[in-house]
Amino acid sequence: MNFTVVGSTDNPVLHWFVDGVRKTLEREGHVFVPDSGRANGHDGDSPSVGHAGRPEPESPATAEPLGLVLNVVDPERPRPYRRHAQATFVVSFMALDAPPEDGNVIRIGYPILVRSLANLVICVVGRPVQPTPASAPASSGTGVHFVTIEQGHYEVPFDTTGTPAGEQQFFQRVYQRLEPLATSTLIINNEFIPDLPEALWNGDAQTEAIFRAGQRLAAMDLLPTPFPIQEVLSPRDQHHLKMLFGIGGLSYGNISARHDVSSFWMSASGVDKSNLRIVGQDILLVKGFDSARSTILLSVPPHVEPRRVSVDAIEHWMIYTEHPQVGAIVHVHGWIDGVPSTPMNYPCGTVQLARAVAELVRQAPDPAHAIIGLRNHGLTITGSSLDEIFDRIEGRVRRQIPMS
Repeated sequence: MNFTVVGSTDNPVLHWFVDGVRKTLEREGHVFVPDSGRANGHDGDSPSVGHAGRPEPESPATAEPLGLVLNVVDPERPRPYRRHAQATFVVSFMALDAPPEDGNVIRIGYPILVRSLANLVICVVGRPVQPTPASAPASSGTGVHFVTIEQGHYEVPFDTTGTPAGEQQFFQRVYQRLEPLATSTLIINNEFIPDLPEALWNGDAQTEAIFRAGQRLAAMDLLPTPFPIQEVLSPRDQHHLKMLFGIGGLSYGNISARHDVSSFWMSASGVDKSNLRIVGQDILLVKGFDSARSTILLSVPPHVEPRRVSVDAIEHWMIYTEHPQVGAIVHVHGWIDGVPSTPMNYPCGTVQLARAVAELVRQAPDPAHAIIGLRNHGLTITGSSLDEIFDRIEGRVRRQIPMS
């Protein structure tokens, strides 16, 4: 994987951290591509910053596009990195001198993630403390905090033991968290085929069940407010996200119900899940997956301008295809204690997350009635119907997701 570093900082701790991540990536065999100012995707408002329209820098040895961008940002004015390809994973790095008073790093880090057009924010809080007989390696809340697009949050505490070997081990722990995310593969492209039978233009019993399920999620307080990207992004950056990823908004959770042996209805991306009514815009019929093009195939009414289906469509597709007895799936940002969980918090819409969840469904005693934890993220729940799923989980789900 090729990677580069863009942006700069006067903060010595952040400089130390970014340099340590870079050296660790190189030690693990990833190729550093120096940012020459040719095409780092930032606005052209600095002598060291290029313009987004030019080709990405490539490694002379491999001629491969960038896989990872380490974007160093100022929290007061985070510059967006406008990637040229979906496969480029952007991590924004920022620093806080001390933990927030309320301990809520997401509250500070998440808007920076959106404004800098990143996949992930890494927030360096405080500074490493040299251990002495009277002190611990780090004070409470200091360390490296990861904030994900799914509103997940976890910490790698400072623990360098004041030695080069301890420092290397610390950066290795950071790398073990970062590398699987940066190398994961998105399956988010949609093809809209205007062939939905007229009898389904206004939905059916399954779309009615999806509407009721959205209302039940709202009643259970399991629908976080969609993040208002239009309030923090410029029209240009909103257009960039829509053109590259089809993102028109950020909402959380999704609902699906089987239509027949080879297709299923699913909630759209970025919509109000408590009011899922319009076929083709709020609810879509997934009719297939073209693996050669990594594209979800959707049957839509010819008279409707469709929205994209939820990014988790590939995960639901895998489960429905393998388990004909599964009639419905619900994904929520909540938790039930004691459930099996994925080992890594892969991003939504990646084949790695889909495979990890599908594998745990496969291992469940009853795959048709499984509850699977998505680490630092939420739950995926299978059932014979949406009503059956809610009858099983009502009163058991808590909003606070344990972070690790």
